[in-house]
Amino acid sequence: MLFNSYIFIFIFLPIALIGWYGLNRLGRYKLAGFFLSAMSLWFYAYFNVSYLAIILCSIGLNYLLSLGLAWAQKKQLSKASGKIGLLAGLVLNLGILFYFKYYDFFIENINLAFHADFNLKHILLPLGISFFTFQQMSFIIDRALGRCRHYDFINYLTFVTFFPQLIAGPIVLHSEIIPQFEDPANRRFDSASFSRGIYLFVLGLTKKVLLADTFGLMANFGFAQTFSLDAVSTVIVILAYSFELYFDFSGYSDMAIGLGRMFHVELPLNFDSPYRSCSIKEFWQRWHITLSRFFITYVYIPLGGSRKGKVRMLLNTFLVFLLSGLWHGAAWTYVAWGAMQGLLVVLDSLGIVGIRGREEKRPSRFHIPAPLGWIITFTLFNLSLFFFRSSSMLAAGQLFKNLLSLQWNGKLFEIAAQLDISEIYVFRQALELTAPAAVNYLYLFVMLLLFVLAFYLIFHKNAYERATHNELTSGRCWEISILFIWCVISLSQVSTFLYFNF
Repeated sequence: MLFNSYIFIFIFLPIALIGWYGLNRLGRYKLAGFFLSAMSLWFYAYFNVSYLAIILCSIGLNYLLSLGLAWAQKKQLSKASGKIGLLAGLVLNLGILFYFKYYDFFIENINLAFHADFNLKHILLPLGISFFTFQQMSFIIDRALGRCRHYDFINYLTFVTFFPQLIAGPIVLHSEIIPQFEDPANRRFDSASFSRGIYLFVLGLTKKVLLADTFGLMANFGFAQTFSLDAVSTVIVILAYSFELYFDFSGYSDMAIGLGRMFHVELPLNFDSPYRSCSIKEFWQRWHITLSRFFITYVYIPLGGSRKGKVRMLLNTFLVFLLSGLWHGAAWTYVAWGAMQGLLVVLDSLGIVGIRGREEKRPSRFHIPAPLGWIITFTLFNLSLFFFRSSSMLAAGQLFKNLLSLQWNGKLFEIAAQLDISEIYVFRQALELTAPAAVNYLYLFVMLLLFVLAFYLIFHKNAYERATHNELTSGRCWEISILFIWCVISLSQVSTFLYFNF
């Protein structure tokens, strides 16, 4: 089930809200938790009912492992039990993730390297497996290391399956969510939290439906024409994909936090205007914040972090980004993207270049103005998306060739023509009757407006800042109402979120 669908907005969400607050109002807290978990599982199974067995199996095995650790702690068994539990948790969760996400990729490369002929399983990737696996893995690691207690099963089930963050994050920690479900005060309806949740949800829906999906029209067409693009069209296509990805993920994150607030649950910020960043390190402090937090806490620090010298710190940093690339998908393009990001962060960590006008805690050989830092950061990230979006390394290489060719073949008009959207129907019809040759320039004008709007939005208050710091005046209520109606009308062109693929 998608957030941007009629069944979710008009059927699922009202039922979930009424059931949750109704049962809590009656003091049936356990039943309310079970109801919310059941609704979340319905939400998940709506995509494919066979996924239900996978997530329930994963939850059951992790909970049994936690129960075993609780028994060992109660019996005051040796510290070895914690190590055994830690190893078992890693094998269990990484094993599930490997089988469903990386098995065929591994076998393909074994066949290629050793000229073998092992059969591929062609396993369908279960939605959200990377997210709910990492979430449970963080819990089991903390349990094994004695950082948290064993939880009631209903609260644990709700923690893993809570539908706003189940499919594409944020990757929440048990310490952030379960105490909220355990607190009776959070079970009561709060009008301020609810209204701001609606505000965030609608702004996120607007980003997805009106912006991301529109940019996606150009990006999907362009990447399907990789080998016939010229230099200018390559730039337009990668910018279109860059903004599609930005508004898609930003929109999902806003909707997830907004839905959480409707249920009086505070989810962590996961996306904080990364395209404002003036350095690569700053970028990764703003993009997919909870994934970065996971890798820092459970990979970077256990590897030694910055405690074992600068060389080891840089190596650990590179390894984290390499794993992050692989986390996004089982393909060498994602590995290359992760390696590129890792190298850029390592170079940034060396402190060769500093940003003038910002406080620098490290000595830098060169200082550049913040605007130049932004241009460099934005350009490098967009270049890395050649790997991230391409279907193969060959296709990614072709995009770099296109960019360096400095050729023009008029492909730009075909890309712009993909913006034959309903909002310009009247203008297009008028031009077709009066000046048919000008229709292509109408599409170019719409494309230009879209890019100008995108750059405007990334440098102004984001949805989270507006929902947190601004009063919900009557003017903003009218704004939200108009945007919501506009989005509902546009839901006939529903598309999935890009991060569902990861």
